[in-house]
Amino acid sequence: MNIELSIGGVSRPASDNSTFERRNPFDGQVATRAASATPEDATAAADAAQKAFASWSRTGPGERRARLLKAADVMEAHQARFIELMVSETGATPGWAGFNVAIAAGMLREAAGLTTQVGGEVIPSNVPDNLAMGVRVPCGVVLGIAPWNAPIILGTRAIATPLACGNTVILKASEQCPATHHLIGEVLIEAGFDQGEVNVITHAPERASEVVDALIGHSGVRRINFTGSTGIGRIIAEKAAKRLKPALLELGGKAPFLVLDDADLEAAVEAAAFGAFFNQGQICMSTERLIVDAAVADAFVEKLAAKARTLKAGDPKDDANALGTLIDAASGEKLNALIDDALAHGATLVCGGKAEGVVMQPTLIDGVTSRMRLYREESFGPLVAMMRVDGDDEALDVANDSEYGLSAAVFSRDSARAMRVAQRVQSGICHINAPTVHDEPQMPFGGVKDSGYGRFGGKAGIEAFTELRWMTMQLGPRHYPI
Repeated sequence: MNIELSIGGVSRPASDNSTFERRNPFDGQVATRAASATPEDATAAADAAQKAFASWSRTGPGERRARLLKAADVMEAHQARFIELMVSETGATPGWAGFNVAIAAGMLREAAGLTTQVGGEVIPSNVPDNLAMGVRVPCGVVLGIAPWNAPIILGTRAIATPLACGNTVILKASEQCPATHHLIGEVLIEAGFDQGEVNVITHAPERASEVVDALIGHSGVRRINFTGSTGIGRIIAEKAAKRLKPALLELGGKAPFLVLDDADLEAAVEAAAFGAFFNQGQICMSTERLIVDAAVADAFVEKLAAKARTLKAGDPKDDANALGTLIDAASGEKLNALIDDALAHGATLVCGGKAEGVVMQPTLIDGVTSRMRLYREESFGPLVAMMRVDGDDEALDVANDSEYGLSAAVFSRDSARAMRVAQRVQSGICHINAPTVHDEPQMPFGGVKDSGYGRFGGKAGIEAFTELRWMTMQLGPRHYPI
């Protein structure tokens, strides 16, 4: 498939006509040939968005709502195409791709509902006859930088609420799924965002830094949101901070899954398997650390290993495979190195094993300690570490012994006990008796520590993508000291 840049509602090649290829991770065939934007193209996209902001920011909530609702319908109508592109570009299963479409359409509908929630408040003033208000207003052009692992969900999340708030947007597509992200732009343009309100930029990997520099440096770009690795997030944050531009960052995770000694093990195993292995563990919320009370650890590991052995990874187009592939062979090499290091330091391989190219079966490592890389490093694959602990306090010490703090889970039959433990876990999200992998468009989504800052979702998204202005109206005579 060949795709072009989308700037000002018009498709066009890169200014130097350059392109790049994205290959199918499973079979190595060319999945997409996409335009490779130059810094000049990035500037043109920002110019188009800035020009469109003048009119889009003045539209009423009804018009914004109507277009976003239409976009949700159009997205669902293109479900088959989305699935085809996402599977070929990322190695995801059709089921995960279809789920992406459903959630992303829901995000557009939730954003439509937010259009009448962009409000403010009257604030009492000490000045007689003075009406003072704090009013939420559009901030300008919003740059959304989205990843490949849940590309339809996260690409849509990057721009839906900003549009609802009256901003215009630029979606900088991931190099691993340019066609999937480009299709999001096509959907929105078909729904009526065709005058520069939505722009999509694709680029070759080697041009990432210069394209991002041009986008963040443009005077019209007033907000940046980024979902991706902590390492790249630091770079984005530094670039934004130098220009005094707010950034919303949703970064890496090393989600802890605490199994207390009174947990329902059957329920915990089902949630742990889903959280650790769904989409090959390539989700920011994926369960990476099983922190299990020693009293139930043997039973838990036996049950989880049995469940894991029923989940097969391979060709995502084969219905017999519950799991697809890793994004690339480099991911497999990293995962294999983590396994080697853990086993060399005394851990035990319970099930699964090393990646073979981009295919890796669900893998459970028991006896992981702080001496091992797997204890701290985000694996971002179907590789989960298990640590045995004695009591709730030790479980919390291990859970919080991480630079990350995105999602977490606590399993216990005692609701009050579980809540006390959950309140002490250092994370932006915590679920009791539910998996670490969960998202809904109306919820405040984000992390703490090296998992980033700011929140997507619902009214938190309105705060992120608007300016709060103080406005007053003098309703009567005013006294001045001179």
